[in-house]
Amino acid sequence: IAEGCRRAGCALIGGETAEMPGLYAPGDYDLAGFAVGAVERTGVITGAEVAEGDVIVGLGSDGLHSNGFSLVRKLLADHRLDYAAPAPFDHTLALGDALLTPTRIYVHPLLRALAAHAGAVRGIAHITGGGLTENIPRILPRGLTAVLDAGCWPVPPVFHWLAGMGDLAPDSLARTFNMGLGLIVVVDVAAASAVIETLREAGEAVHEVGRIVASPEDTPPVRINGAGEAWGR
Repeated sequence: IAEGCRRAGCALIGGETAEMPGLYAPGDYDLAGFAVGAVERTGVITGAEVAEGDVIVGLGSDGLHSNGFSLVRKLLADHRLDYAAPAPFDHTLALGDALLTPTRIYVHPLLRALAAHAGAVRGIAHITGGGLTENIPRILPRGLTAVLDAGCWPVPPVFHWLAGMGDLAPDSLARTFNMGLGLIVVVDVAAASAVIETLREAGEAVHEVGRIVASPEDTPPVRINGAGEAWGR
């Protein structure tokens, strides 16, 4: 937790330990937290300015991050896999350690891009629970669709492994996992190359992954082309 705060540039200012006899079995524990941020009203990015033709930029994830673990645990239980055994997709790590690779924190690179390209960033979506198809729509005005090309970014091996082990279809993968994109940034097309370069200079794996297009209101807000081929089961 302390290392996460250092990476995000935030302070850990308090906390408490609650004792709840009867709720947890011996050896069980629960850890929860929240973060509070402040921003000038004129600097709030809501997605309201996202427009047709904008470029969708994806920042690479380090793996599962914090999402989809109910499904992961079920698959491991169904296949009777040992968390201490070598990960089938990375023999240098135990399976449990590989699955628990910490969530990447994008704060500093994103702040650098916002400072260098004021007004060019029109929407930001952290790909958490709900995956690509449920998080990106939160920043889209009505009448717009985010069209992604799944062949434009690398997918970490853990997702290929899970897709095969669970015989998971692309729409299920996109609704559950980040599939290699931990953060989505929607950028004015005129500044897209400059924003991408700034983010890369800050140490991120950045890819142009799609465009914003106009669409009828009954159209799904996210369309992912080529997912079947790129995410091969």
